[in-house]
Amino acid sequence: MGRSLRVAVVGAGPRGTSVLERLISQWEAQQPDQHQQLDIHVIDPESPGPGHVWRPTQSRLFLMNTPSLFPTVVPVGTPDHELVPSVVGYSFDDWRVLVTSDPVPTLSNADREELSGLGSSGFPSRALYGRYLEWIYQQLVDRCGAGATITHHATDAREISREAPGYRLRLGDDSELAADAVVLALGHVPSQLSPEQETLRDGAARYSLKYWPPAVPADVDWAKLPAKKPVLVRGLGLNFFDAMIQLTEGRGGRFTPEEGGKLSYQPSGSEPQIVAASRRGVPYRAKAQLDSYLPRSVTLRYCTLPALQTFADQGITPGFDHDIWPLLHRDVVTAYYSTLVRVAGPDLLADPEGFLQRVHTAVTVSGPEWAAALDSVLASELPTVHHLDVERLSHPFAGRRFAGAKDYQEAVLDYLDADVAESLRGEDSPLKMAIGAMNAGRTVIKQVVADGGLTDQAWLTELRGWFEPLVEGVASGPPAIRIAQLAALARAGVVQFVGPNPQFAVDADTERFEASSPWVEGAGAAASYLVDAMMPPNRAATTLSPLLRQLLDDGLVRPKLMMATDGAPVSAPGLDVTLPPYRAIDGSGRAHQHLYVVGLQLASVQWGTAIAAQAHTPPAAGSRTLRDADDIARAILTIA
Repeated sequence: MGRSLRVAVVGAGPRGTSVLERLISQWEAQQPDQHQQLDIHVIDPESPGPGHVWRPTQSRLFLMNTPSLFPTVVPVGTPDHELVPSVVGYSFDDWRVLVTSDPVPTLSNADREELSGLGSSGFPSRALYGRYLEWIYQQLVDRCGAGATITHHATDAREISREAPGYRLRLGDDSELAADAVVLALGHVPSQLSPEQETLRDGAARYSLKYWPPAVPADVDWAKLPAKKPVLVRGLGLNFFDAMIQLTEGRGGRFTPEEGGKLSYQPSGSEPQIVAASRRGVPYRAKAQLDSYLPRSVTLRYCTLPALQTFADQGITPGFDHDIWPLLHRDVVTAYYSTLVRVAGPDLLADPEGFLQRVHTAVTVSGPEWAAALDSVLASELPTVHHLDVERLSHPFAGRRFAGAKDYQEAVLDYLDADVAESLRGEDSPLKMAIGAMNAGRTVIKQVVADGGLTDQAWLTELRGWFEPLVEGVASGPPAIRIAQLAALARAGVVQFVGPNPQFAVDADTERFEASSPWVEGAGAAASYLVDAMMPPNRAATTLSPLLRQLLDDGLVRPKLMMATDGAPVSAPGLDVTLPPYRAIDGSGRAHQHLYVVGLQLASVQWGTAIAAQAHTPPAAGSRTLRDADDIARAILTIA
């Protein structure tokens, strides 16, 4: 390079920070001469590093759903000759150890208090993770090599237009910025409501009810929900637990440990009456209590990278149900029955080792006959209550009817207590080890299906259609403490459950929201308040982001189209991009030379884009976002 290179990174959250780090680390590795200049402009109204979602000022009650040992925004711990070393090589856990022994001035008293009790297997607050991201950004600013600068613009990017040889950005403060390359690292952006949500919103406006649409939990003013009044909460995923804890412990209630890992709850009197419902009827399952992210006792034998790569080697684009799931299914049942034999074999089986050998023999049968072979072994040797039905894991009450709300409440409470108990067993829980195998397989599958590695139909109706809800419901849940707290709240009468497959509506006669379940006799609840406990959907075509809307309207980007089973084109969630380094494709089908996309807007070519990069893991495996950032930085720095 013989001239100044100006780069605009739009979005200063974790993905934008990873791109920034790769630019600085690669620039330093190139050892540019004194005539070369790299000017990086980071554009985001929020603080760079944490961005919007990970603000260090948010409530300390909002927890991450991964332990300290998992996340990072920079490459650490695994030599990779394709990635130059980071100028700031600290994962979150590395940083945690560093600042616990040698606190930095930017830590608040609350940060110090949390750090004093946090270990590698603990679940940090989002605020503390935001402090780590803030520190990483400042380290990058401080460690810029010769000729490199970082400038933060604390405003939005409102418009991007082509201006040869690069781009021109108009910012929210009415200033303009010319750039040779632009990276879109937008993260979570607002989106239009679904037709059902619009109906609830319109009904709320008509009858003076209060409706909270999907939102980032830290953006919600939870104090506006009144004490002692019923509040319907739709969804029992991760956002539900944020709502639950803010409306209980966040209002002065106290949890007290009891025997067997259970908790009791002492209300403050300021809680609303929480009435919760979801399609499954139960929350996400709790994470197992482990000293590692994936169980140490689980080894994938069938759903391995070499096995899945044979499809590409043979020129085959695989389906999911036919080609990939049977391999992972074998690993899941193997993990379950291997753990079962290890911890309880002599109590359940006349010949534990022989049984396990016959299970292994059954799952090695080729073709779909393996499942029948396994069923034959199980039926003759193991009591039915100990059989594993994988696809039923996230729908434990499927097809079951309940005589009334009390029966259903008791059934859910038993389910919650059992889930906590299984989590506390850790590596000795057959159920959690089966889920651990599924989670390990998810990492492998992410690598294989990216960038067109799965047929469109399989992507839409199989991977995203049924497997994603299954694996998220069992493997992406909260720490076990949250399930124990929910059980305590249910015992205290603070939380009630509606039932599976709930219907939500605005009743014109009562002028209230109503929720009911077809599976619970006489079940139903009414309230003047309804919270949609979920994040805004990540769909480019229905975005309310002014910048993304402008780019779509002007034809600078377009949503990716996929082909449905019936041959009809379907607008996929993310943007249309090239293969890595993910250059955006415009409305006419041409690839931009230097407009790049990273993060959530890659949801049409990658699966699991919301999952953070995993520390001490090769970038091609659990740290795909770091490889994406590296590819983009490498492409940008080749601009002549």
